[in-house]
Amino acid sequence: MRLRTVLATTTAGLAAATCLTAAGPATAASTTGTTNSRTTNSRTTNACSSSVSIDRFSDALDKTTYDGTFVGNFSALAVDKDGSLAALEDRSSLFNLNAKTLQPKRVVPLADENGAALDSEGLAIDRDGTSLITSETEPSIRRYSADGKILDRLPVPSSLLVAPAGRAVSNQTFEGLTLLPGGHTLLASMEYPIAGDTSGAVRFQTWTRTKGDHFKLAAQYAYKPDATFLGVPEVQALPDGRLLVLERGFTSGVGNTVRLYLADPRHATDTSGIDTLTGQPGVHLIKKTLLADIADCPTLGATAKQPQPNPLLDNIEGMVITGREKGAYKVLLVSDDNQNAVQTTRFYYLRVRPTPVF
Repeated sequence: MRLRTVLATTTAGLAAATCLTAAGPATAASTTGTTNSRTTNSRTTNACSSSVSIDRFSDALDKTTYDGTFVGNFSALAVDKDGSLAALEDRSSLFNLNAKTLQPKRVVPLADENGAALDSEGLAIDRDGTSLITSETEPSIRRYSADGKILDRLPVPSSLLVAPAGRAVSNQTFEGLTLLPGGHTLLASMEYPIAGDTSGAVRFQTWTRTKGDHFKLAAQYAYKPDATFLGVPEVQALPDGRLLVLERGFTSGVGNTVRLYLADPRHATDTSGIDTLTGQPGVHLIKKTLLADIADCPTLGATAKQPQPNPLLDNIEGMVITGREKGAYKVLLVSDDNQNAVQTTRFYYLRVRPTPVF
């Protein structure tokens, strides 16, 4: 999504794309002893909190091009069947990146049934290697082949459609997408509440797999971000059925807020039959606990092109779990630079220990 702001956003011109060999700053190593007044966490361990640490970041793809396509505007990440990294660009392109170097290997253009571009935001790689991709203008979820052909389109509840067909707002719909353990259930997160849901909760919609790898509508849950200006740009499922959830917002002149939560939908109320969420009793929201505020991470020598609470921050929008090591999940984040001169395409390498139990 082109991020909604609390105040009017400063207009900036588009940055000129350069070739990949003229990439931005190289991968930054950890900087020990760095002081950040927002936290007392030990910088020698790169701790963002007791549950999250950051190993490094990379700006290597910032303002680059590949095969004539701008490399950036990234809204989602996924690990492909061959171990490479799939990176979804919200202006209708799907990149394949080398998982170690981030070097682009391939780019596939995407389109809807009429050949029109998508506002592509959420990505999940299915067990057969096909891609499930959201577009938040309708919203929609389509299945694409490796060469970008549409294979299927999933049903969407009428209430989650963009007005006037439904009660959602364009650019505020399906942002996050993940397959739950076992691959039988798909979950998509709305970014902001739909009209009438005055409680501030956003809807998480699920589908269950049917014959022929189609999906049918299933349960729906409610999740409440911390503040009205915070939306949900991404969700990722853990092996035990819990979720990693990103919350993100932007205030002009202040910068980005990005927080990582552990959430558990397993005992939440099915809200698919509830017309409006007003905070009524008896509706159990998805339980959540804060794992880290990314502003509390060490800066690692990062620089920002506009005011930020921490220069490491940018418009973080994509997230994927890439593995597990020594009890911690390796989590990769990416920021969406909106092809904007004052924003950066930045990859963040985190280690997350989701120890809280609900």
